[in-house]
Amino acid sequence: MHYLLFYDVVADYVERRAPLRAEHLALARAAHARGELVLGGALADPADGAVLLFRGDSPAAAEAFARADPYVRNGLVTAWRVRAWATVVGDGAAVTLPPDLVVAGPADGR
Repeated sequence: MHYLLFYDVVADYVERRAPLRAEHLALARAAHARGELVLGGALADPADGAVLLFRGDSPAAAEAFARADPYVRNGLVTAWRVRAWATVVGDGAAVTLPPDLVVAGPADGR
């Protein structure tokens, strides 16, 4: 199963993260090396927050990451939440659909 960790951040997040960034990235790299963190990063406008994609049997790895993250511990993240994501298409999708499954779309092809 996949889990998305969403971060809401303070308005001056970019400025305040600099002294904590090395510790944050070390935590992220360690989670990636363990196979827990698949992808992570700030949104195109970092003030809009960040999203991290985790893989596992439960949301525990994502939750533990957030609790240990220096951005969270030092108040740069104002709120965080983990949501289960039922992935069905793409490399590493958690659910494998039968190849002959046809899903009807809108009549105009969108």
